[in-house]
This record gives sequence, C-alpha cells and structure tokens, in this order.
Amino acid sequence: MDEQILLDPLTELLLLDESKRTSVSRITRATKIKKSVGQLASSQARKSNDPLYKRMVYYRELYFKFRDQLHRKYGPRVRSKAMR
Repeated sequence: MDEQILLDPLTELLLLDESKRTSVSRITRATKIKKSVGQLASSQARKSNDPLYKRMVYYRELYFKFRDQLHRKYGPRVRSKAMR
C-alpha cells in the first residue's frame, strides 16, 4: 500500500529548496497596536451610528465605483502594456 512516488531529480531539488524560498514578514508590536486601534475605532463608530463613519463608508464606495469605471474605460488600452 505504501507506494513511493518517483520524482525527477529537478522536482526533488525544487521541493527541498522550497523551505528556503519562503519569506517571513514580521510585524512589530507598534504596528499591531496601530492596526487594532484603527479596527476597533471603526467598529465603535459603526455601533454608535457616528455620521463620520457613514461619510467614510459613502466615499469609500464612491472610490471603488470610480476606480472600476476607470478600469473599464482604460483597461483595454493598457492591457498590452501590462502584459509586457
């Protein structure tokens, strides 16, 4: 039942070197705290129906709407540049 899969030498080397190719990104404690504060502040603003939160969400939606329109308009023109 225990069949060993035979791999070519190149594949075996790639699998052995896989651990060397992975990258680890480290986040500092200050960055974690700053991110948590932002998330918790937004959450608290949403719960308390803050008008600033509503305005933030409104303009974020507009940003994505306009970004998508620009992508539709200029996407076909720049596709060849993106593929280079």
